[in-house]
Formats: sequence, structure tokens, C-alpha cells
Amino acid sequence: MELEQRACNVLEWGMALRIGRFVFLAFVSGLMVVGSLFGAKRKVIIDQDAFGPGGPNLQPIIMVLQSSDVEVLGITVESGDGWQKENVAHTLRMLELIGRSDIPVVVGATFPLVNTAESTKRWEARYGKLFYKGAWTEEWPPEVQVRRPVVHGPEVVPPMIEGEPMLKPAAGTATDFLIQKVREFPGEVTILALGPCTNLALACRLDDSFAAGAKELVLMGGSFNPRAADNAFALEYLYTPRLEFNFRWDPEAAHIVLNAPWRHLTLIPVDPTTKTLLSREMIDRIAAASTPVSKYVAKYAESFPLWDELGAAVWLQPEIVVRREAVAVDVDIDHGAGYGNTLSWPGGKRPGLGERDIDVIFDIDGAKLNHLVVDLLSRP
Repeated sequence: MELEQRACNVLEWGMALRIGRFVFLAFVSGLMVVGSLFGAKRKVIIDQDAFGPGGPNLQPIIMVLQSSDVEVLGITVESGDGWQKENVAHTLRMLELIGRSDIPVVVGATFPLVNTAESTKRWEARYGKLFYKGAWTEEWPPEVQVRRPVVHGPEVVPPMIEGEPMLKPAAGTATDFLIQKVREFPGEVTILALGPCTNLALACRLDDSFAAGAKELVLMGGSFNPRAADNAFALEYLYTPRLEFNFRWDPEAAHIVLNAPWRHLTLIPVDPTTKTLLSREMIDRIAAASTPVSKYVAKYAESFPLWDELGAAVWLQPEIVVRREAVAVDVDIDHGAGYGNTLSWPGGKRPGLGERDIDVIFDIDGAKLNHLVVDLLSRP
């Protein structure tokens, strides 16, 4: 009987150990789930030619800042729609006005890698005027009625209608910041690139582990076969469907970035944006919230297509995507008539000169996009 009792005690002790181990593992697992749900945020660096204050450059930055599950590590700024110094000033002032001076703004590239204003003029003399040249535009098309400062050089920051910023940019360069943060958080950082690719291309060239070290790249750029909308902003796509500004400003940079070894690359081209527009009705709904963000948007927003807002929205809420395809993509850098044009091939059928199949967004749910934009820009 004593031997049997000892055997039972051993069995009970073993069962208790197994139950205790199960409870412990369940507890640890529960802690991990809770931490995932309530602690961990998606890390992102926003790379943007942040021209402002009206227009679609700063609003997508605000959308990301307003997302509770996102940690914005910083904003890196280059030239494109406006010159870098001007873009940095608008970004700093926006952060002051909405109460987010905690976000570092880092100075990036002023000029493209190869392309210049002079070479663009020579190109136009041979192949025809470009509809839009961003900071190089000498005369705005009469169809596009938007607020723009007088033409000026890269060192000039014209008087700002929203006031001059007191906040200063962070020390260092955008390239160093991008590389540093990806090294600090390997496999965790999303790069949300909504402007030309100059900063990213420089980072890829200075650190050949940069692209592979990031979690993903979400890139706004390129054009395939957009259905031109009935507004002045879409006129250029009627005749040059493969031409898009972000790629055309710095084609060599776009080529480098598209061919870099990202773990995952999502491309949002012009195509799904032509049916979007920040309407007056949407601006009025945002204004009704009467928050620092909504007041800023209501005061300075203009009715542009939701170009960069869509890029932010695809990353923030992927369910707005209706159609996506794996497509091999590159950029024409031959300096001929198609310089800066988007090149593409069906998935798996690329020439094999460095191109890669990437995730291209071709259509989105417009109603869901509008709802997300209004919701994020109305939050306290």
C-alpha cells in the first residue's frame, strides 16, 4: 500500500507540474497577445516632398500621425513639388500648429541625382512641354487654379501664409536618419515614400543593407494606364499615360529604389487616384470637428485629387484596395522621349536586368478612402 501511495503522489506531482507549465505558458502567451494589442505600434518613416500648406503633401502626413497604432519615427523631406528648404519649413510649421512638435523633421536632398532644370528644358525643346515640373515649373497651367508662390530658387523660402516656424529641423541628413533607424529596428520599419525617391536612393547607395533591413517600402509613384478624370489635374494623363511626376523628377533615383532588395514593395501609381478628390463637402465635415488638426486642414486644404492621401491610406487600411497585381516595374532612364516613364512587364516575365515583381495597387474603394480621410483628419 505504501508503494502504491508513493506512485500516486508521483503521478499527482507530475500532473501538477504539467498543469502549472500549461498555465504558465498560457499566461506568457496572454501577455504577448496583450502586448501586441495594446503596446506594439507599427514603426514608420515618412519620406515626402512636403510642400504646403494646402494640397496633398502634408495631409497624408497628418493622417499617419493621427493613427493610434502607428509610431512615426520621423519625417524626411526632399525637393519635388517645392524646394527642400521650403518644404521643411511648411512641415515644421504644420507640426507646430497641430501640436506635434515631438516628431523629428530631417533635411534631405535638394536636387535629383542626375536630372536638372537645364536638362529638362533641353528635353522639352525636343519632345514638348511637360504639364507639371514641380519646383521647376515657371508658369502654372491656367487650368490649375491653386495657390503657389512666385517662381524662386532652392535657397529661398517665400513668406508663408501659415506663419514662420519656430521649430528647427533635426540634426543630420535624411539619408543618415533612414539608415540609422533601419539599423536600430531591423525588420520593423516601414518606409512610406510619397515623394521623389532621391533620399531613398542615396540611402540604398550608402548602405547596401538598408533596403533589405527595412520591413517594407510603400511607394507613391509611376503610372500605367490611368483613366483620366474630368478635371484639370488629369489632363496630362490623356496624352502621356506612363508619365508621373515623382518618377520624372528623379528617374535615376526611382530606378535604384525599384531594383533594391526590399522585403516587400507596394507601389501606388496614379491609376487609382484619378477618381479621387478632396471635395468641399469633405473639408466642411473635417472642419466641423473643431480640433487643432481639423482647423489646420479647413484653413489651408484645397480640392486636389487624393494622391498622397491614398498612398498613406493603403498602408494604414489595406482593405480599401479592390485590385492589386504582381507586376515587374522599372523606369526609363535613357534620356530620350520616354525619360522618366514607367516601364512594366507581367509578373514573372521581366527582362531580368534587375527588375523585380512588386505589389501594384490598381483600384481602391473610393467611399472607404473618403471615410478614412475624413475620420483621421477629424480626430482630436
